[in-house]
Amino acid sequence: MIPYSVLDLAPVIEGGDASRALRCSLDLARHAEKWGYRRYWLAEHHGMPGIASAATAVVIGHVAAGTSTIRVGSGGIMLPNHSPLVIAEQFGTLESLFPGRIDLGLGRAPGTDLVTARALRRNLESDVDSFPDDVLELMAYFRASRPGQAVRAVPGAGLEVPIWILGSSLYGAHLAAALGLPYAFASHFAPAQLLHAIDVYRSEFRPSSQLARPYVMAGVNVIAADTDREAALLRTSLEQAFVNLRSGRPGKLPPPSPGIVWGPHERAMLDQVLSCAAIGSPSTVRRWLNDFAARTGADELILASQIFDHDARLRSYEIAAPVASEAERIPA
Repeated sequence: MIPYSVLDLAPVIEGGDASRALRCSLDLARHAEKWGYRRYWLAEHHGMPGIASAATAVVIGHVAAGTSTIRVGSGGIMLPNHSPLVIAEQFGTLESLFPGRIDLGLGRAPGTDLVTARALRRNLESDVDSFPDDVLELMAYFRASRPGQAVRAVPGAGLEVPIWILGSSLYGAHLAAALGLPYAFASHFAPAQLLHAIDVYRSEFRPSSQLARPYVMAGVNVIAADTDREAALLRTSLEQAFVNLRSGRPGKLPPPSPGIVWGPHERAMLDQVLSCAAIGSPSTVRRWLNDFAARTGADELILASQIFDHDARLRSYEIAAPVASEAERIPA
């Protein structure tokens, strides 16, 4: 049994607001800790009415302060939106407050549209092409300060906060392998290159001071309920959210719609984007997760469960929760 973790997009539901979403996130984190999940990651998105975790480091602090043992981190911080020094200081602060519990997952996408990205950065001089250099700069800030070093992260220097590379293509696989870092693939929304990316990462991996062997975490959508029929209804919220997003009209997470019928174009898109999804009753979901882990050889799965009703979301994670001891090889 490999370890499972939680990916929380802090969903803002129709009729709800960010305050409610963040309270639900903390409640879910406390349950996830009790149910044996390894990590609780939050994602950086901007200008998205249905996602409340834009200030990701702040939300990580909120969740870490309300839990005691589960690792809390970013899945991820979109590094082109920030200076590496600022992220080093933020996560150095989090590590100082919650030692041994903080993860820093890094992505190279903006997590928003170009207009919002420009508002975040004031200009677009820091772009995705500088991502590898920015990662190296960030890693250097977490090492012990050297005599005469002009710029230091305080707090941050010497804390060795674990860094992960996130990706949905082969780019992140190459970079994570070259730097000897753990790799998390976003197969919960971009599954097409999952197996190829894992192969590239493992074949090119170079050991580092952080990680001796390659370590892959794969994202999975999970909508688990007591019956297959109930899960099928719950999944319509996620389907509507994806269709709205791909149609250029992102919004809050809608309630389930029992009578919804998708056209051929929407159905094909949903079948592709949700090909890494465990949806159904407890036996259906557990069988799917076990088969997926065996097929990919993933060292860890991170589960995203976008469900409108909070109690139903809790139930989904409870059903999918790990039931055996954690795998032996888990990076800090």
